[in-house]
Amino acid sequence: MNRRWLVAGAIVILIVLGVFLGLKIKKANIVLPIKTANYFSLSSLFNQAKGLEAKGNLVEAKSMYQRLTNEFPNSSEIMNWQKKIEELNIKLLFSPTITNHSILYEIKPGDTLTKIANEFKTVPELIAKSNHMTNDKILPGREIKVWTAPFSIVVDKSQNTLILKTDEEVIKTYIVSTGLNNSTPTGNFKIVNKLQNPTWFKAGAVVNPSSPENILGSRWLGFDLPGYGIHGTTEPQSLGRQVTQGCIRMANSDVEELYAIVAVATEVTIVD
Repeated sequence: MNRRWLVAGAIVILIVLGVFLGLKIKKANIVLPIKTANYFSLSSLFNQAKGLEAKGNLVEAKSMYQRLTNEFPNSSEIMNWQKKIEELNIKLLFSPTITNHSILYEIKPGDTLTKIANEFKTVPELIAKSNHMTNDKILPGREIKVWTAPFSIVVDKSQNTLILKTDEEVIKTYIVSTGLNNSTPTGNFKIVNKLQNPTWFKAGAVVNPSSPENILGSRWLGFDLPGYGIHGTTEPQSLGRQVTQGCIRMANSDVEELYAIVAVATEVTIVD
């Protein structure tokens, strides 16, 4: 009888050990490989994205970076991926690649860049940059890329950022300066005029574009609220702070880029 109980006890112990070892093996075989697979999946997607970009496949590279942000939202690299998406957005915008927001347009006799731009509510500069044109001469019969979707701008005073959008998609985020003591007005505005190398008409003086005292920088995009607009700067070190007299201040390279993208009548929303 004692021997029978000893055998039964040994069997129970073996069963318990088997279950325990089985659970450990199951855990080892399922949980750890998933984490490892996720790591290799992230690394693989990132390498694919870099490879596609290096080959000039900008649409596919952007899609891969978007996939990274969607599938790995908690990664420490997500801000870098989002920045890369915005860089690719600008590269695509200024390339002949046709996207969802553009068409291939055949130039007709009598067309000019300005005429085509007005027809599609865009700007000649964007058409020229998108098609790598070195001048405004165009020939009938040639097919060119033309952007067709409207842009909009959102300025966030609390973050000192300007966001360029189209159809609710963020194209690029710029660092800007806004008004001292919260003096930049909030609300909805429109761009009503655009100037290259603007003259600054300040109280009691006219400051020429070439003067180092001209705080407007290289470009001006004026609002339908007189005296306010988006402009460049002679003080790039002040960007990211509330230091202006109420206007939106950008780096000259950034405002020149924006100037070549947005048209008169573009909507601008400014929020606290």
